[in-house]
Amino acid sequence: MSRWLWLLGRVLLLLNVTASVNFLHHRYEELVQAMYDVKGSCPYITRLYSIGRSAQGRHLYVLEFSDYPGIHEPMEPEFKYVANMHGNEVLGRELLIQLAEFLCEEYRHGNQRITQLIHDTRIHLMPTMNPDGYEVAAAQTQHSLRDFTGRNNANAVDLNRNFPDLNSIMYHNEKHGGPNHHLPLPDNWRNQVEPETLAVIEWLKSYNFVLSANLHGGAVVANYPYDKTQEQRTRGVWRPTNSPTPDDNLFKKLAKGYSYAHGRMHRGTNCGDFFPEGITNGASWYSLSKGMQDFNYLFTNCFEITLELSCNKFPPQEDLEFEWLANREALIAYIEEVHHGIKGMVTDEDNNKVAGAVISVEGIGHDVTAGEQGDYFRLLLPGTYTVTASADGYQPQTEKVVVGPAGPSVVHFQLRQGALDNRPAQKNFDKHHTNKALHKKVVPRAAQREMPR
Repeated sequence: MSRWLWLLGRVLLLLNVTASVNFLHHRYEELVQAMYDVKGSCPYITRLYSIGRSAQGRHLYVLEFSDYPGIHEPMEPEFKYVANMHGNEVLGRELLIQLAEFLCEEYRHGNQRITQLIHDTRIHLMPTMNPDGYEVAAAQTQHSLRDFTGRNNANAVDLNRNFPDLNSIMYHNEKHGGPNHHLPLPDNWRNQVEPETLAVIEWLKSYNFVLSANLHGGAVVANYPYDKTQEQRTRGVWRPTNSPTPDDNLFKKLAKGYSYAHGRMHRGTNCGDFFPEGITNGASWYSLSKGMQDFNYLFTNCFEITLELSCNKFPPQEDLEFEWLANREALIAYIEEVHHGIKGMVTDEDNNKVAGAVISVEGIGHDVTAGEQGDYFRLLLPGTYTVTASADGYQPQTEKVVVGPAGPSVVHFQLRQGALDNRPAQKNFDKHHTNKALHKKVVPRAAQREMPR
């Protein structure tokens, strides 16, 4: 009985859909105006900023929610949602506008759950990563809209196939030694990416994101890394093969968290597909090279999954309210997942911050690093872990940590000077071979219809 009352309480907290929410498709100018309207309604907890411009010069706007907008508070995690990476996959774009209005209104109305979420989390919402592609798709009539119309950016490039291929480096390092996180970019990477991709990469460098989701359409499933299979292609075609990360169990939990909070995703039988519990490893679905979610995991501290949210990539306007109601609780619950695992400060004996300290968890071959202010965040499932903090010129420090099911465990490290860096693998990193692996030609998987991601 108590569990049902708890669930009912969570639902009641999110029942009020305020009058400001309008279920419309927003063209670029209308999207920008909607974001400014939210900022005007909640000026003390929001900030609107641009991370760059699209190929045709449109700003890539982000709306931030925080009790101190524009400021990273030590030990407060950074979270992001990115939508409309494929210009013709539009539901995520509209959901993030609705989410922004919802967070603003519920905060103003004193919703305790939303107030605590905004006070404890720095939330970044990017409704569109591909505004140019969206304008192409939106210019078509619903009847004439085809699967590919507006998918790519203005330079006809699929942005989810445009990030540097760090998977090849990772798979090489697993066999021959090398870092398992924060992998280096190739020297000429800027010449290989589109303006939108470049803007996102620079954005990732500027914020210590902990958790993220990338909102797509064309299926209804929560997809988690790796997207790219480790196996070699056979006769020019990649075989779907499960390719788990060292954090596979954690990613499954994150994906299930969204799937079961969603109105129907967990059923797994949407759109004529079958995904048990509404989740899938990316490579076991189909192999995707140079995607954004794998890049987040291998280049930054950020754990990202890809959310496929609708069978119809450009759903009719009359379906938007239904889709918002199906996703509302899941969108909030997924943000709350950023507050699990461990977090803390890494300092020296004089309490000076140690930026870039490496946090390693025994038995999990993926490290994270402390941010510029010395704070770190490591998502983990409940359990007992052996955690080590290390940095150049300091003696490593190891602690036993118990992680519970609710809230993060706080573990601070104070490092003593005098030891050489003894972090494994970094010294053996072979830049020549990894750069060579990066430039291997990838043959896309043949398909009868366009794949969603």
